[in-house]
Amino acid sequence: MASAAIGASHLISSTQAGALYGWQLAIIIILANFFKYPFYRFATEYAYNTGNSLVVGYAKKSRLYLLVFFVMNTISSVITTGAVSLLCAVILGYILPFETNTLVLSAIVMSSSWVLLIGGRYKVLDNLTKWIMAALTIATVVAVIIAASKASVVAPDFIEPSPWNLSALGFVVALMGFMPAPLEFSVITSVWTAKKISTDNTSRYQGMVDLNVGYLTSVVLALFFLALGVFVQYGSGQEIAMQGGAYVGQLISMYTMTIGDWSKLLVTFIAFLCMFGTVITSADGYGRTNAESLSLIMKGTTELTEKYVKIWTTFALVMGYAIIAFFLGQMAALLKFAMIVAFIAAPIYAYLNYSLIKNQPTTSSGMKWFAISGIIFLTGFSILFLLQFFKVIG
Repeated sequence: MASAAIGASHLISSTQAGALYGWQLAIIIILANFFKYPFYRFATEYAYNTGNSLVVGYAKKSRLYLLVFFVMNTISSVITTGAVSLLCAVILGYILPFETNTLVLSAIVMSSSWVLLIGGRYKVLDNLTKWIMAALTIATVVAVIIAASKASVVAPDFIEPSPWNLSALGFVVALMGFMPAPLEFSVITSVWTAKKISTDNTSRYQGMVDLNVGYLTSVVLALFFLALGVFVQYGSGQEIAMQGGAYVGQLISMYTMTIGDWSKLLVTFIAFLCMFGTVITSADGYGRTNAESLSLIMKGTTELTEKYVKIWTTFALVMGYAIIAFFLGQMAALLKFAMIVAFIAAPIYAYLNYSLIKNQPTTSSGMKWFAISGIIFLTGFSILFLLQFFKVIG
C-alpha cells in the first residue's frame, strides 16, 4: 500500500503545493490523511476479524453494495492505472538517452508490469519495494535538509497567493484525492491482507504495525515533498509548470540543485522505480479486487478469483493504455481528473467500509465517531467541489 501511495500525490501534487502556496496546504495534507485513516484501519481489522476481504463483506451485507463497489472499482481501475502509468512513462523518458514517443514509453511500462504480474514475478518487486522506498526517502530527506540550510531567494515582486478561495478548490481537491492513495485502496489492502493471512499466517499485531508504519511513512514523506517545493521554488519567481510531465523535469532539477548534478540520473531512476511500483501495485490490486468481486457476483463464492485475476489485471492495463491514448498531450488533465474522481468517490467507499465495521467487536465508539467525522469531511469537500464545478457557487 505504501508503494501504491507514494506516487503522483507525492512526487507531483505535494511538491507543487509547496511551490505554489508555501506551507499553507500542509494542513490539508495532514487532514486528508487523518480523516482517511480509519477506513484503512477498518480494512485491516476486518481481514483479521473475519479472514475475508471487505469485498466478501460487501457481498454478505447486500448484493447492491457489491455491485456499487464493482462498478466504481472497474472505472477507477482504468483511470488510476492509466494516470500513474503515464507519469511513470514520462519519468522513464528522462532516463533514456534518446527521445521516444510517450505512447511507446507507456506501452513499455505497462507491458513490463503485465509480464511481471502474469508471470508471477510480483514477489521480486514486492521484496525490492522496501529498498526503493528507503532510497527515495533518504534522497528526499537529504535534499530537503540541504535546501533548508540555504537562504531562500524571494523575488522582489512576489505576492503570497492564497489557496483559501474557490478558484484553488480544484487543485486542493486533486491534492487530497490521491492522499495517501485513492480510498478504494483500503479495499485492495484488505484483499492483500486476507491473502497474506491465509498464506503466511501473520498476526493481527504484525498487520497493524505494517499498516501504521506504511501509512505514517506516506504522510511524513508527503510533507517532505511539500517542504522541497517550499525551499526550492516558493517565492523564487520561477514559473511553476502545472503540466505533470513538465513538472517532473522541475522536480528532478530540485534534487540536482541541492544534492548535486551527480545525483540526476540516480534520483530519476529512483523516482521511476517508485512510480513503477505504483503501476504494479495498482494493476495487481485492482485486478484482484475486481476478480474477487466478479467471482462473488457469478458464484456467490471467491473460488473463481484466481481464474479471473489475470483477466482483470490485463483489463486494467489495456484500458488504462486506451485512456492514455485518449488524453495524449494532456497529462496534467489526466492526473487531475484521476485525483478528483478519486476524491469524489471517497465518501462512498468510506461509508461502505464504515457500514461493515461499525458492528465489529474490535471497533470502539471512539473509532466509530472518528469514521463518522471522516465521512462528513470527505462529503463536505466533495459537495463543495461539485457545487463549484456545476457553477452553483463561485
